[in-house]
Formats: sequence, structure tokens, C-alpha cells
Amino acid sequence: PGNRATLARAVLLAVIAPAMLVDAAAGPFHALMASIGFCALLLDGVDGYLARTTGTVTAFGARFDEEVDAAVILVLSVLIWRGTGAPPWVLAIGGMRYAFVLGAWLLPALAEPLPPRWRRKAICVLQVAALLLCLLPGMGDTLRIWVLATALLALTYSFAVDVLWLFGIGRRWRL
Repeated sequence: PGNRATLARAVLLAVIAPAMLVDAAAGPFHALMASIGFCALLLDGVDGYLARTTGTVTAFGARFDEEVDAAVILVLSVLIWRGTGAPPWVLAIGGMRYAFVLGAWLLPALAEPLPPRWRRKAICVLQVAALLLCLLPGMGDTLRIWVLATALLALTYSFAVDVLWLFGIGRRWRL
């Protein structure tokens, strides 16, 4: 059941993803994309709950959820960059997970498993919520920049803590 909810999120992502190719100014189109994205965000809270309550938690399901989360964040980052005039650094929000995966190929310490942390889940939800908010029409450019900068700062912090932990520094500091 949890994987089905994650699959439904992936389908919603497949509906939103082609919008990255459309040059559309923020407006009703982006409001529609944000609405679909909001549905995906709601389902993100459902998939883990379903897996836990039905006793069907698997490593595959957790990874599937993580990869769909990363793809949603990447697509929303590109939509905001292309459609709102946000600066290119907004793409770092969507690209950070993929940079981490690339880093794990180059530095084996980054490929080690991480202990579960609510911080990662909370910051993931923050990323999606901030990106969806920034897609809504009527948001001023200054506020959009502040929201995106805050989201990027939180994400950078989270990845920095994980990288430090993986290299042993975070374990000594009890991060």
C-alpha cells in the first residue's frame, strides 16, 4: 500500500514534469502545477504511514519514496527557475541530492548508510512546501527569493550534517 501511494506521487510528478519545458510566466498555469504538487506532498505523508500500519515497510519502499521526493524537488526547482525569473541558484535545491549521489560514487564514505533522522524528513517537506509556495501567482520577487534562500540554507545545513557524520566528524560531535 505504501508503494502504491508513492507510485501515485510519481504519476503526479509525471504530470508536472513536462511543464518544465513550457515557457509560461507565473499565473494560473503555475497555480495548477502547485495544486498538483500539493496533492503529491499530501501523499508523501501517507505512503510511510500505510507501510508502517500494514507491516509492509521495505528498504525498496523507503528508497522509492526518497527518489520520488528528490525528483519532485528537482522538477519544482526547474519550474520556478524557468517560470518566475528566480536566480539560477534555485537549481541547487533540486540538484543537491544528485550531487550527493555523485559524491558517493567518488568518495566511498558518502555511500555508507545514514541513521534515520526526522531532520531529513522535515527539511524535505520544507523544501517541497517552499517550492510550491514560490510557484503560486502573486508572490513578490523579494519574498520568493527569501523563501528560496531559506529553503536552500536549510537543505545545505542538512546535507552538511550528514556529510560530517559520514566522515566521522559528526559522530564525535554527536550530530
